[in-house]
Amino acid sequence: MYTSFDETRLEKIVRLLKSHKFEFLSGEQLSRSLNLSRAAVWKYIKKLQSLGYKIQTRQNLGYKLLAKPELLLPWEVADGLQTEIFGRKIYYFDTIDSTQSFALRLASKPYENGSIVIAERQTRGKGRLNRRWISPKGGIWLSILLKPDFEVSYVSLFPIITSLALAKAIEKVLKLKPRLKWPNDVTLNNKKVAGILIEASIETNKIDYLIIGVGMNFRIQPKMVSRLLKNSENFYGITTLVGKNKESDPVELLQKFLYELEQLYRKILSGNLKEIRNEWIKKSSTIGKNVTISTPTGLVKGKAVSIDENGALLLSRKGKIRCLLVGDVSH
Repeated sequence: MYTSFDETRLEKIVRLLKSHKFEFLSGEQLSRSLNLSRAAVWKYIKKLQSLGYKIQTRQNLGYKLLAKPELLLPWEVADGLQTEIFGRKIYYFDTIDSTQSFALRLASKPYENGSIVIAERQTRGKGRLNRRWISPKGGIWLSILLKPDFEVSYVSLFPIITSLALAKAIEKVLKLKPRLKWPNDVTLNNKKVAGILIEASIETNKIDYLIIGVGMNFRIQPKMVSRLLKNSENFYGITTLVGKNKESDPVELLQKFLYELEQLYRKILSGNLKEIRNEWIKKSSTIGKNVTISTPTGLVKGKAVSIDENGALLLSRKGKIRCLLVGDVSH
């Protein structure tokens, strides 16, 4: 595990190399700055190279950083992150059972509001309704821990603001046009490209904590994942945001998503719910469609006409409007 708040020598070396972007940094300078032997500096350079950093080495000149890896390392995510709440602390794992499970363990600790947990791969990724979430390397898998101080009823808005923030970030960074499928899917070409899981603990009408789980198919192999999920309930296909040979930086996408999410979170805090609702509707693939919704009490059919300011779907059937907070939608 790496974190953004325990400054490691790896992070220090990266920062020093970045500060000398167009020139070599000598082993002697690194050794002196880090109070390490030249041999120890070399070991850390080799470790960074194993993480995917492209570092040029020249005898008598030293080291020069050429490129960083496509990894969501905490010091890379924190570098340039334009948020005040989300990402205060960043925990990073190469492999973990579930980022949600780790975030749940953090929930009992103080000073963790806004902490995020990132993994390159999950072995027991969680989806909604205890479904399996396949999380291979190449995706962006994370959980965000919040300890908000607002009305319990606002919890139902978090699938809405999270999916909206994802769509806005994808548009701005990748220049794609994703759509939003109620209640919490982001789609591209009518296939799922990201999903959201919200878990909350509520005591005496107060939110103790809220964990937002996010899975983005950033650069995955859709055919491989589809084979594993094709027999799952309500599976409607998946796709990837970035093709195999296309260059794109997952760190930039994650930073933009966290920024957009924080802006929408502040709108909740200020009570600006109407604007959130209107933005989500504009990007929705569900509104205006005749749909079938699988609910805990059975199937419901009708025309999706809107969402209310709590994120509930408004369904019209035979001249009556029904309000639904949970369910799986089939268009």
